[in-house]
Amino acid sequence: MQAQHHTDTTRARQDAAFARRLIEANALYSRANNADLSPAERSHARQQARETLQDVLSADTSDVDALNLLGRIELDEGNTTAANDLFRLALDTDPESAQAHTNLGYWALMVNEPEQARGFFQQALQLDRQAATAFAGIAHACQAQGHWDTAFLHYRRLLDFGVEWPSVYTGLMQCARQLQIHDTNDELVQDATRLLGNDALPHQDLASFVAAILHHRYDLSDPTRLLDTASEDELLILGLEKTLLPDARVEQVITTVRAQLIDEIDQTGELADSRQRLALALGLYTTRTGFSQTVSESEHLFINNIDTVLMHELAGKPEPEAIAGALIVRSLYGCLFHQSYAAQIGAYDLEDWPEGMQPLMAASYYHKAEEEAYKQNFEEKQEELPLAKADLPHAWPCWHNLTPYTAQPIKQELSNSLGISTSHWPETVRLFVIGAGSGQRAIELATYFTDVEVVAVDEELANLAHGNRRARERGLENIVFWPYSLASRFINDGNQVQMVEVGTLPSERLNQLSVDQLARQALGSGGLLHIHTGEHGSSRMDIALRRMVERHRLAPTSETIRRLRRMILSHPEQEAYEEMLKDPDFYAIAGCRRRWFFPEDQEQLLGLMASLSNEVDWKLLKARDSDGQDLATGPVLKQLQAQSHGSRVQSLVGQGLSLYFQRRR
Repeated sequence: MQAQHHTDTTRARQDAAFARRLIEANALYSRANNADLSPAERSHARQQARETLQDVLSADTSDVDALNLLGRIELDEGNTTAANDLFRLALDTDPESAQAHTNLGYWALMVNEPEQARGFFQQALQLDRQAATAFAGIAHACQAQGHWDTAFLHYRRLLDFGVEWPSVYTGLMQCARQLQIHDTNDELVQDATRLLGNDALPHQDLASFVAAILHHRYDLSDPTRLLDTASEDELLILGLEKTLLPDARVEQVITTVRAQLIDEIDQTGELADSRQRLALALGLYTTRTGFSQTVSESEHLFINNIDTVLMHELAGKPEPEAIAGALIVRSLYGCLFHQSYAAQIGAYDLEDWPEGMQPLMAASYYHKAEEEAYKQNFEEKQEELPLAKADLPHAWPCWHNLTPYTAQPIKQELSNSLGISTSHWPETVRLFVIGAGSGQRAIELATYFTDVEVVAVDEELANLAHGNRRARERGLENIVFWPYSLASRFINDGNQVQMVEVGTLPSERLNQLSVDQLARQALGSGGLLHIHTGEHGSSRMDIALRRMVERHRLAPTSETIRRLRRMILSHPEQEAYEEMLKDPDFYAIAGCRRRWFFPEDQEQLLGLMASLSNEVDWKLLKARDSDGQDLATGPVLKQLQAQSHGSRVQSLVGQGLSLYFQRRR
């Protein structure tokens, strides 16, 4: 009896020790998934968790919890076969394990079997009706199958039950982008408000979704209470603060609300407290769009009077609160940095202004000042000197947050996704981003890949300056923003890169530059070129407007662009304008300026495409469609070669493909 008691006590102690080890492994696994830690720290925690679990399984090979957790670690590291083996073993050991079914569902998602994944998740829910991870898995599976409505409703339900995981918000956002909104209700408004209220999401991706909901919320046939309604509309205010609203009716709402606000201030002599947040949001929005909205004559007169008052008041350096309202109102119609009293505003620090107006002051003055200082570093700044301040280009496209990715070495990601060897590449991979725009993609590359240096190139100094400022705010030291002249000099000096990514191609202003030649010179044997074919299309109306610009020799001034926009917005119902009115570029001065006055040079595009169709020099490694699905490379290459021989029917331009090429020699 005493010997049996000793054996039972020893076994109990061992069980308790292994239970503690399992708890320790779970804590380490949670640490490995902590996005606030560095990739090295997360990798170390994952390895510690793996060793701890192997310790547990060495004593009991049938411990279901340990098998499941070790399988998740294998899945996280892309070892799908090992993960499947572990999950199957866990299921064989305990056929009633909801966790094993759930894990097999996520394995099926990773190997692109969403229908199979859905079956595993449904089995898990039959075993455990409260399994939130399985319910979320069904949403992910529906999304992978393109069942956007069903997935959207699943994500919504998870949020309603308080399951606010990042993957749920991301899934809801990705589905929202695909929905066609034909009407609206309180639930959709709540969904959009939730998404805009989550500061971790890339709010620019919600532009069309939010605009479509707002389109159906406002009836402009009776605008008498429009200002009151807008002042209390959380969704409208968040949309103005954080994204673009690419919809003709919504723009009419914005311009009408702004005019009514100015009329009220003119009558009362003050900006009411109840209107302040709306006014601040309008200021952020109009700054973001480069003040593309129509302005009435009465608004012009009122703003001229505000300028006179501010010039007089600022001469005496008043307390910030005394002129805060006037500056907010003035910022609705033009950047404060471009006004004649800008130097007087510069006597104040950003922190001197009331806290609520600091984001607007930063956007309208302090960020502009910082970006202008950066532009002075380049000889291209001389080309801007003849321009009126109101006509200086602003950064475009606009973006609020980066799209989140898991941080990892780029060599590992490219080896896994493209099946190439990167062992001969240097320890730090150098990337060229041609046509980087305002820098979102370039900064994402520099942020989420741990072994890269990024050279971001663009022809607009405003984009370079904006990207540089945003990179510095994030503390990035592995990225630079250069004009083509400096980038070309860098390559001509014998420097090479391992990867070139083409965002947009330069306009005819840079007709002495060959992107094709620059890319070939920059890349050595085995180097990669990544290009998106959807960035280069134009609507028929864009082409017609370019002809009008050439025929009438119109200058690319802000006022000219506003007049052209007004012509289109006066007849939004015309079918010819339909495609243009859906394009985000139309809703900003910089977007219209690029499309109508400085579009991509077609010769650059044709030259690059012809070069890439040459199988002696380039190998097409991968082709993906706009939904991220892999395509057979053979038909795509044939289409590319047909295009290079002049076939417009088989052109890849505008198809939204993502193509990866490798330099053969």
